[in-house]
Amino acid sequence: MISFAILIAGLALLLFAGDYLVRGAVALAEKLGVSPLIIGLTIVALGTSAPELFVSLEAAFNDASGIAIGNVVGSNIANVLLVLGAPALIRPVDCRENGLGFSLTVMGVLTALFMIMMMSGKLSHLNGLVLLSILGIFLVWQFRTVRKNLSAPGMSDYHDEIDEVPTQNSRIAAYLLFGMIGLPIGASLTVNGAVDIARMLGVSEAVIGLTIIAIGTSLPELVTTVMAAWRRSGAVAIGNVVGSNIFNIGGILGITSIVHPLLVPPRIVYLDMWIMAAVTILLVVLALGSRPITKTGGIILLALFVGYIILVF
Repeated sequence: MISFAILIAGLALLLFAGDYLVRGAVALAEKLGVSPLIIGLTIVALGTSAPELFVSLEAAFNDASGIAIGNVVGSNIANVLLVLGAPALIRPVDCRENGLGFSLTVMGVLTALFMIMMMSGKLSHLNGLVLLSILGIFLVWQFRTVRKNLSAPGMSDYHDEIDEVPTQNSRIAAYLLFGMIGLPIGASLTVNGAVDIARMLGVSEAVIGLTIIAIGTSLPELVTTVMAAWRRSGAVAIGNVVGSNIFNIGGILGITSIVHPLLVPPRIVYLDMWIMAAVTILLVVLALGSRPITKTGGIILLALFVGYIILVF
């Protein structure tokens, strides 16, 4: 029970600290006159991935590579089956979104490269550099595309993705301080709790990373999409899921493996990465299709996710 309490406390601290760090960083950038375009494509995009990044780094330094890699693989699976499936129970999810072609290509290339790298049994410094470089190319392309068409829906306005930002300098500093202190502490609690639970249940650390931690770090995206559907505040952008999956592989694992090489658990090579590949193909099919995800589709996606969790254990 203590280990579960530590894990839950760690995940809660990660989510709150990550949210406060993003809001503080956005407020500071606005104060400094940074372009909204830059804020949306860098600070918000990278900041919302901070919990996953800190968990992966903490896991790598604690020789828990299964958690670091399982977190990303599990998150990419959860992003499609859970984050797109849950809001569809409330309202149909529109899958039509302009300008997704290049993003889908980058996601496909990153996923394929990631799988090939994992087959070697290790993610090296060079592997991380390659993954991060592809993410860099993607960000440059996004910047140029958005700058040419600032009227593209959802591309230049980042305020829908975050809560209200502070305006007073003291509050901005407090938000940043809480985020910078809370993230590493939350990551440490999460990893330590997860390792203890894995040992107690007699399962691998990868299993905990693929399930509990992956779902926990995907909660912000899940809550955002469900609330958007509930409030009728617009369709859930499938592009956000595509972008999140790109950041997970290119950014989180890219940075983590550059800092500390990761050993790939055999079970992920034999099973989970193939499920991630199948879910990625499903995401491409949904993105290229013209039909929305209805309640029936949402039930199917959630059933597939539950089935995957059962299979993992």
